Amino acid sequence: MKRITAAVLLTAMLFCGFPALAADELKLSDDASDFVLVTDVVPDVILEIRYYSTYNFVGDRIDGYEQPLAFLTREAAAALKEVSDDLVAKGYRLKIYDAYRPHKAVLHFMKWAKDVNDARMKQYFYPDLEKDVLFPLGYISDHSGHSRGSTVDLTLFDMATEKEVDMGGTFDYFGELSHPDYKYITEEQYANRMILREAMLAHGFKPLPEEWWHFTLANEPYPDTYFTFPINISSLAGN
Repeated sequence: MKRITAAVLLTAMLFCGFPALAADELKLSDDASDFVLVTDVVPDVILEIRYYSTYNFVGDRIDGYEQPLAFLTREAAAALKEVSDDLVAKGYRLKIYDAYRPHKAVLHFMKWAKDVNDARMKQYFYPDLEKDVLFPLGYISDHSGHSRGSTVDLTLFDMATEKEVDMGGTFDYFGELSHPDYKYITEEQYANRMILREAMLAHGFKPLPEEWWHFTLANEPYPDTYFTFPINISSLAGN
């Protein structure tokens, strides 16, 4: 195994929203009344919900992802619409990998992390780390900011080329390559990361220094609440 640097450790600690909370300290809620379907608010967005598919660091569909949909709080979705409008004018569309994440999914991640024999996706998502360090170092935690409903993982889609923009690294890669300011990528790849970052910051999102794809609404409406309802259209019935 390669030596774990301080930067890698910092990435790990921040991946799921450290500091960790004990299960009995989490404020959980199944109230979806302030959530919306992102595609209703941001019709230009493209969805590739990785945790509904098997192409993710686990290698299975994740618990709680019952349909390939993206939910956000009303406030986060409205801000994302402003981001989308700005980027569409520049020839881009937003592509979402993950948005609201049910707490059940986080528990699935924890269970997977403890099974050190299941390393099917190692070569794609954590080639420089052994699986048995993912939970102790915090890559997998007992809670996630995504479960508060105002965090989104996304990239850019170039409408001229009809391809994803080259960000110099893949979504959910565990390592320094995922840092937005990573120096060992091309100037074009770095510039692409900054296009996304600057658009998100301009409309009230804050970045995670260790993941180029990850943004949280700075004034998120539920900073202390983690939601539990599954991702299916029935969860938003009546909204």
